[in-house]
Amino acid sequence: MTKKQKKVRNRIIVVLVMFFALLILDKTGIMQPVPRFVQFAIYLVPYVIIGYDVIRKAAINISHGQVFDENFLMMIATFGAFGIGEYSEALAVMLFYQVGELFQAVAVGKSRQSISDMMSIAPDFANVIAEDGSVNEVDPEEVSIGDILLIRAGEKIPVDGVVTEGESYLDTAALTGESVPRRAVEGDNVISGCINGEGLLKIRAEKAYEDSTVARILELVENASNKKSRMENFITRFARYYTPVVTIGAVLLAILPPLFGYMAFADSIKRACIFLIVSCPCALVISVPLGFFGGIGASSKIGVLVKGSNFLEAASKITTVVFDKTGTLTKGEFRVTDVVPSKNSTVNKDELLKLAAAGESLSNHPIAKSILAAYTEANGNATFEELDGSQTKEIAGRGISTVYGGKELLLGNTKLLEDKKITYEASDKAGTIVYVAYDGKYAGCVVISDVIKEGAADAISRMKKAGVKKAVMLTGDRKAAAEYVAGQIGIDEVHSELLPADKVGEVEKLLLKSDNNNKLAFVGDGINDAPVLMRADVGIAMGSLGSDAAIEAADIVIMDDDVRKISSVVKIARKTIRIVKENIVFALAVKLAILILGALGLTTMWLAVFGDVGVAVIAILNSMRALKYKD
Repeated sequence: MTKKQKKVRNRIIVVLVMFFALLILDKTGIMQPVPRFVQFAIYLVPYVIIGYDVIRKAAINISHGQVFDENFLMMIATFGAFGIGEYSEALAVMLFYQVGELFQAVAVGKSRQSISDMMSIAPDFANVIAEDGSVNEVDPEEVSIGDILLIRAGEKIPVDGVVTEGESYLDTAALTGESVPRRAVEGDNVISGCINGEGLLKIRAEKAYEDSTVARILELVENASNKKSRMENFITRFARYYTPVVTIGAVLLAILPPLFGYMAFADSIKRACIFLIVSCPCALVISVPLGFFGGIGASSKIGVLVKGSNFLEAASKITTVVFDKTGTLTKGEFRVTDVVPSKNSTVNKDELLKLAAAGESLSNHPIAKSILAAYTEANGNATFEELDGSQTKEIAGRGISTVYGGKELLLGNTKLLEDKKITYEASDKAGTIVYVAYDGKYAGCVVISDVIKEGAADAISRMKKAGVKKAVMLTGDRKAAAEYVAGQIGIDEVHSELLPADKVGEVEKLLLKSDNNNKLAFVGDGINDAPVLMRADVGIAMGSLGSDAAIEAADIVIMDDDVRKISSVVKIARKTIRIVKENIVFALAVKLAILILGALGLTTMWLAVFGDVGVAVIAILNSMRALKYKD
């Protein structure tokens, strides 16, 4: 509890003791001989203690032209109860209203805690190393690109940068929800907000603070509450008209029946007070936003940043998920997955891999590096004494030509072998095929494939269980490679060999097939896929621990690139919407029932208090369930 909440709690305890004491005196008849004006004065003391701030807020709001709110309703209802001599009821209404308000404040505080945990990633200072070697502590906003920063154990990295010296493990839990520390060594990129676990690190600032990951995330978190869902906007508009209508209804209920001789003014005013108490829209106005806030908080706990409750509401309706392949479902890392010697060659697998590694040893291409890495892993070294590096040349659109052991060595695609009039055996393997020819004869081929991410297949399975009907993959890769990946992880539909503009077109076609109750989500790495992320109903980006494009373009950012969290977000969103709908139906049903009973004179103020405070407390308790999520 905050200091303010503790003060309210203490006031409630004091007044609660006074209220029960007065209630006992009243019910035992001790108060009966006491004059009415003395009783009024006695009850007024605890009433002022517990309700002075409500009356003050009502007066301030009225002076600003904001008449119809819950403070006004409570003030008028309790004044009316005092006016007809229902002193204990007037005190009870204000007391239990304050109990509900305190409960609400504590609930909101708890729901904000998970968001506050993310807000705590903001660094307080930066240690800048001067040219003379001295260390100066400055505000993170004063750090310039190129500055060398010292990060001690337990300190937060203030800006995005590159490690220039040292080795450590970084705690990224606040950003990703992942409890396992990440190793950082010289040359690694590190992002702001991470905590240095041990040892000293020196990093070179690559971005100014306002452009760093931590600043962007904090900005998004702070602005998330401004992006209201359709349900929240409905409740806001509903309360705007609902409260004046019931207030006018209460006035008419107080005046008209006595004028037409149906009842005494005391009875009509009592019914009007009950009408006013029940009409307070607290249960709706608080519980609905609280439910969405809880859903956003639950998402942040697992390392998923939802930019607003409108996106959470949209996520609850996702039935189609479209994936980019490279960097989303696959790691974007090339590895040798197969070595296939020619049927007509005496070269075995090891010899074929050595030939390929020798030919690619002088190239910086990712495919060349993957072949060299595979050979090094198997043999421990990559020294090729028989290679004549001076004879190595790259042939555009074809491959590499070199001399190994005094004989011509060719590595590349089928066009290279066809140009050299070499007969080859075409491979239908999934992946990138590097054909190898040595001494004018086809020796075999090496298959290089992009590595499927761990958990990709599990992610698709979980999404299907969560209610997603179709998983689609879009990629610029070859058809065979794309269909291989799709088959391995359970993708329903594949579109391959696409340019970036083609991806937007494919998403447009899929969107035409959906309606308002079925949303399409696109999942990409946020760099090449920004146009598609923005076009989809819900853009979900693999945050890549700091990808600017991901944070900017997407509606939902998965901070640690774990695609399995997509199903978690869908489940959280659907649970949140279910809770919000439960609150709306429950609150309106109970209030409507008590309003009708109150107007007919069939209920008491005590039931009216339940209709306001009780319903609000139950709705708030229900909303807090959105904070809890178990996978």
